[in-house]
Amino acid sequence: MTKEEKAALKLKLKGKDVHQYMDSLYKESIEVLLEAELDEHLGYYKHEKSPTEENNRNGSSKKQIQTKLGEYSIDVPRDRNGSFTPKLVPKRKKVLDMIEEKILLLYTKGMSVRDIQESIKDIYGVNIDKSSVSRFTDKILPKIMQWRNRALDKFYFIVWMDGIRIKIKENHRLIDKTVYIAIGLNTEGKKEVLGLWINKEESAAFWLEVLTDIKARGVKDIIFTATDNLKGFTGAIKDSFPNVVTQICIVHQIRNSMKYVLYKDRKEFMYELKNVYKAPNKEIAEKALEQLEISWGHKYSTSIKSWYKNWENLSNYFDYPLEIRKLIYTTNIIENLNLNIRKYTKTKTQFPTDNAAIKSIYLACINLEKSWKMQPIRYWPLILSQFKTIFADRCQDIYIQ
Repeated sequence: MTKEEKAALKLKLKGKDVHQYMDSLYKESIEVLLEAELDEHLGYYKHEKSPTEENNRNGSSKKQIQTKLGEYSIDVPRDRNGSFTPKLVPKRKKVLDMIEEKILLLYTKGMSVRDIQESIKDIYGVNIDKSSVSRFTDKILPKIMQWRNRALDKFYFIVWMDGIRIKIKENHRLIDKTVYIAIGLNTEGKKEVLGLWINKEESAAFWLEVLTDIKARGVKDIIFTATDNLKGFTGAIKDSFPNVVTQICIVHQIRNSMKYVLYKDRKEFMYELKNVYKAPNKEIAEKALEQLEISWGHKYSTSIKSWYKNWENLSNYFDYPLEIRKLIYTTNIIENLNLNIRKYTKTKTQFPTDNAAIKSIYLACINLEKSWKMQPIRYWPLILSQFKTIFADRCQDIYIQ
């Protein structure tokens, strides 16, 4: 810095403190950048003569903006035709892009609107209302729409399906709705969320709509599905994918049957029940089920009858190697996703709209998928070999890495 520049700086600082000077410098910097934008828009510099009479400068207008350094009143230059739109401070925006980016980042981390408001206040000294937070986060809705309608692979080894219950406001009252979630195991051995759908209640009829959507987006074949025992669900799957092997979740079945068992008997009942679902093959499992009926049928006939009623779709996993069994006998994979969604949305006990719910759950899924994409599931080379051997006719036309 020259002596002259130092003298000029001292003159500017005279009667001001350093903070006031830095504020004025920051304000001037924004205005200089805006003037540069207008120079580029018009094609000539300020104080130069306009090369044409088509458009020229037309003074400036005052605008309040909010930044991480505080609130400023700046002069925004105008053009006579009104065609100039500043990129640094766009029209009808009072908050610079850095704050919008921070709001979206905090939202993707699962923070509530109130927490976001407090964080922005602490960091930037700016008060943001709820509608502004919602407006900024709505910018990801087109991306979500694109993701929900994206083309899927033609083939998946396994698709796990389940729903998660959430509370959403509708017509000024809170109601329970179900977010339907499907996860697919693709030809690289990696899991991916195939989509999110929302409806008032879980039903086989709506699952049929989900399956129809999956087909419309390019899925031609699925080898296994793992689902709960919702009435009509298996039929809906078979209607959409006739060659699929449907497996009812053993864990769901155990929970449902244990509802009817007294607490004092649960330990002994479960001991014998384990002999059924942990049997080495179907024949031994069926004998264990018969023994369970002999031991407990007189007391808990409802619980045991449900196993016989659903046995065809409960016992499919016995026909396959242990490594495949572990993947299909339960929907734990999707329930783990649901658990992570609950953790992510724990600050959001209710949602004002369907879109608000989808935004949060989508971001939770995408964050979890990042870890899934790092590597395939455990023992994938062995499992892949088993699939290609057992289902050679359905895998022969599929390029598998």
